[in-house]
Amino acid sequence: MANIMIVDDSRTSRKILKQILEDSGHTVVGEAVDGEEGYLKYKELKPDLVTLDITMPKLDGLEALQLIKKCNENAKVVMITAAGQKEKMIQAIKYGAAEFIAKPYDEEDVKQVINKILGA
Repeated sequence: MANIMIVDDSRTSRKILKQILEDSGHTVVGEAVDGEEGYLKYKELKPDLVTLDITMPKLDGLEALQLIKKCNENAKVVMITAAGQKEKMIQAIKYGAAEFIAKPYDEEDVKQVINKILGA
């Protein structure tokens, strides 16, 4: 199973996503509360996959995505989106996001997306 890092400014969102991922057999190796911390932890932890919320303080998910992809062009990044972020989703695809997961989380959707990206 994969080592995954969660980047989201919402503690509740991180907690729910962590539970889904761990129930699926993955290991959450780190969590970050904004894009800047997420990027720094990515470089330190080198997880197999990162989930990035789009709307966060300091650096948003799109900015963090660009930094992570600059650091490792093969990084697997899943964007977490709220309703009404279609324009940002299009940008994220251009910047190299692998996939999207919508809030509120649907456990089966999360599992399918993660497994698809990891080739499981």
